[in-house]
This record gives sequence, structure tokens and C-alpha cells, in this order.
Amino acid sequence: MSNQGVNKGRRQFLTAATSVVGAAGAVAVLVPFVASWNPSAKARAAGAPVKADISKLEPGQMVVVEWRGKPVYVVRRTQEALDALKTEAAVLRDPESAESTQPAYVKGIERSIKPEYLVLLGLCTHLGCAPKYRPDVGAADLGGAEWLGGFFCPCHGSKFDLSGRVFKGVPAPLNLEVPPHSYEGDKVLVIGVDQETA
Repeated sequence: MSNQGVNKGRRQFLTAATSVVGAAGAVAVLVPFVASWNPSAKARAAGAPVKADISKLEPGQMVVVEWRGKPVYVVRRTQEALDALKTEAAVLRDPESAESTQPAYVKGIERSIKPEYLVLLGLCTHLGCAPKYRPDVGAADLGGAEWLGGFFCPCHGSKFDLSGRVFKGVPAPLNLEVPPHSYEGDKVLVIGVDQETA
């Protein structure tokens, strides 16, 4: 009789231990399986629109917003900067943006929905470096009196005006890209949603 008592207790212990190990194994398999149903961070970043509050952006200032893992430059241009755009056609490779990557609703020399706000992908069209924002008119290192403000790529010397239009004689072949964007009222910029579908 004493042998049966020991075997019964041992059997109960082994059954309980096996059940616990089996349940832990099932959880270990199910957690990654269920997690795989959710889109990855890369997939979320690939298509998700990004909203930016532009209400505090002062004339002449620029902010950088990340969209799809890339920098997007948002510049609030001054009236002087907008007026200067009309005088630069002779020094630009594509002043009418005929060869540029930009939405159809972005037209004119301003290359924007609202002339005051410029929205550009912050990657040089030469090799993808990030151009620096250089709004300083007359900068000696960028051409002196001919420089009316814009962007300068420090990697290979490409220059762009305050509409992202590329200058002649620099390595960059195209104007800076304008991403799809729209506005929610006067304070919120939505990058990644076309104005036509907003």
C-alpha cells in the first residue's frame, strides 16, 4: 500500500509539471504569432500620414518633420523671399519645375499650396544628402549678392532657391521633391495626404 501512495503523489506532480510546461510553451508560441498580425513599425512608417502644427512657425523659420523615415522641410517664407523667386529664373536649371517630382496641385514658382509655406523632401536630388537651410541673403560663401536665400548641400555643393529649385552648374539634376501634403485649417499641415483627396 505504501508504494501506491508514493506513485500516486509522484504521478500527480509529473502531471502538474507537464501541464505547466505545456502551457508555458503554448504561450511562448502564441505571443509571437499574434504579434505578427500587427503591422511592423516599418510598414506603419511607410504609409502613415504625419501631422505638424505650423501655428507657431514664424516668417523665415524652418522646421523639420519626419515622414516615412525621411526629413521634410517646412519653411514659412517671408514676402521678400516670395518676391525674390520671380527674379531667379536665369540662374535655375528648371525654373518652371517641368521635370520635378511634385504633386499636380503644386504649381507656379512658389511650388506650394499656400505660397507662404514651402514643403520639401529634405534630400538632395544628387546623392541624397540633407541640404542646409541658408536663408541669409547675400551670403559670401554662396555667391554674394546673387544669393537670395535657399538651401545648400554641403556634400557636393548643390544649391537650391527658396522654392527648392536647383541652380545651374551644380551636381543635383532636379529640383527638391515636394511630397504629397494638405492642410487641416490654418494650423495643421498633413504630410502624406494629397490636397485633392483631403
